Amino acid sequence: MEAYLDNGATTKVDPRVLKAMMPYFSTAYGNASSLHKPGRDAKKAMDLAREAIAKKLNAEAGEIIFTSGGTESDNLAIRGAAYANRGKGKHIITTKIEHPAVLNTCRSLANDGFDITFLDVDDEGLVDISALEKAIKKDTILVSVIHGNNEVGTIQDIACIGALCRQRDVLFHTDAVQSFGKVPIDVKRMNIDLLSISGHKFNGPKGIGALYVRSGVKLTPLAYGGHHEFGLRPGTENIPGIVGLAKAAELIGTREIKQMAKLRDTLIKGLLSIHESYLNGPGMKNSGRRLCNNANVSFKGVEGEALLMYLDTKGVRVSTGSACSSRDEGPSHVLSALNVDPECIMGSLRFTLSKFTTRQEIDYTVKATKETVAHLRKVSGLRSA
Repeated sequence: MEAYLDNGATTKVDPRVLKAMMPYFSTAYGNASSLHKPGRDAKKAMDLAREAIAKKLNAEAGEIIFTSGGTESDNLAIRGAAYANRGKGKHIITTKIEHPAVLNTCRSLANDGFDITFLDVDDEGLVDISALEKAIKKDTILVSVIHGNNEVGTIQDIACIGALCRQRDVLFHTDAVQSFGKVPIDVKRMNIDLLSISGHKFNGPKGIGALYVRSGVKLTPLAYGGHHEFGLRPGTENIPGIVGLAKAAELIGTREIKQMAKLRDTLIKGLLSIHESYLNGPGMKNSGRRLCNNANVSFKGVEGEALLMYLDTKGVRVSTGSACSSRDEGPSHVLSALNVDPECIMGSLRFTLSKFTTRQEIDYTVKATKETVAHLRKVSGLRSA
């Protein structure tokens, strides 16, 4: 049996999404900037998709910018806001548990003379709102806080953060790549100015994402060319991807979220029955603060990469952390920020579900993990249960 539980890295494309995309590769393949009928048909499909994504966020269609994915959206939001607002100030606030797309963008801005504050989080990965408030200065121009953490699944109170930023006249960006489709988002109620999403995290295609840009927010483009995407993202639009992004967003809702959360809890309960295993991020009593599809667990006395490889031979696909940094040699910056014991950091695995995950896959994963942990501990001379 196989169990794919690395959906935080990428998901399979929903067959219904693929079906919706196919005509735009073959028959309705016009360039949306062309004035003839195939071009108008492509533009119409793009406009409908823009409206669908906007509706999911309670935004306006003109506030949705299509990009190649989460990394480009994060870069456009952060670098774009930084350079468009440097006349006001050069101070940016983020956290120590951001995705590399945000962390490395902020570090690059530091090299360009911007002042970056990296906030601490508590042992569950939550930002201290009072600490954020104290960190805001007269020259603060942007706050960027990830919505649902990609490694441990912590869901931040972005409504509270957004209200604080709006009160202090500071732009607020959130990386919602992992949370979009899994947590209800209302950009107006939550006072969000900029928000990033990526299609392949919720059973859409790779290579397509979007950035919500609140009307009136000024950004400096990352690249220059044609007039596409309201002048913020030049280049011929990826119509098949855009159609697929919107269809994937349409196909995930409350039922799918509840199903994933139920299986997540079953998985966590099974994994924690293993001797000296520990849940990273929000505890079970605070499960509402954890993404419905995320379980990050440490197995003491076991090397995480070895456990991953043994599980792979059994058909269980998981990861040791963020897919964008899983080949790095250093320990997880997220788990380090949560003050997880170094030995437990090295023995941690991330299990992430999708709406297609089954109970059979969960049961098989628990069984395979118990057997593998016991084997690895036996080899190393440690006791298991």
